[in-house]
Amino acid sequence: MDFTGKVIIITGASSGIGAETAKFLAKLGAHCVLTGRNVENLNKITKECELLNGGKVLAIVANVTSLDDNQKIISETLEKFGRLDCLINNAGILSTGSIEDTSLQQYDEVMNTNVRGVYHLTMLAVPHLIKTKGNIVNVSSVAGTRSFPGILAYSISKSALDQFTKCTALELAAKGVRVNAVNPGVIVTNIHSRAGMDEKTYQEFLEHCKQTHALGRPGKVSEVSAAIAFLASDLASFTTGELLHVDGGRHAMCPR
Repeated sequence: MDFTGKVIIITGASSGIGAETAKFLAKLGAHCVLTGRNVENLNKITKECELLNGGKVLAIVANVTSLDDNQKIISETLEKFGRLDCLINNAGILSTGSIEDTSLQQYDEVMNTNVRGVYHLTMLAVPHLIKTKGNIVNVSSVAGTRSFPGILAYSISKSALDQFTKCTALELAAKGVRVNAVNPGVIVTNIHSRAGMDEKTYQEFLEHCKQTHALGRPGKVSEVSAAIAFLASDLASFTTGELLHVDGGRHAMCPR
């Protein structure tokens, strides 16, 4: 996989899957545009990427729920690099709760970040991706294709993202733009702690993953970043509308 000279926007790049993907692609020669809300973390990942690709990195503090921020991401990318080859919609939040206790405010926060933000930024990026015959990779979840209790708003948002992926893949195929998604299972990141899970509960949750994932463990961020890089690369030139599960077989399981 060679990304030399390719300009790639990665949202939510200040931690977790986004940060690992940024470093993975920088190592392969990509010009990375990193966006995120955590300034300290974003600066740290930016410096790490600069060491890997010779400084061809642009960091933009931005929130994908902000219309102005999304405009800024596209305009500053074009101003610095003059083109856009790939958009990786990774920014997302997890929220727990059922139909009985998920507030509308909670629902709106999840949908605004995980769906509306993706929709808007993609809309702005598409004209530039058409020019380069580029592609889009959305970071979804196994919760988008399989049903689990207790994460209702999150599951709805990821299911919507999967449909968004497939519909836009069909709409943009004739223009040479591919659109795919990765659907991770449980990956060891800080997303669960940010959603309010304490350390003891989290460790018990990871232990339980040995039963809920066919491969007997949760995944690593490096395993997801490799899948994202594949879909973004020319090696996947005949792949579009794909939902690639990187979940240790969880999507194929039927508990008995």
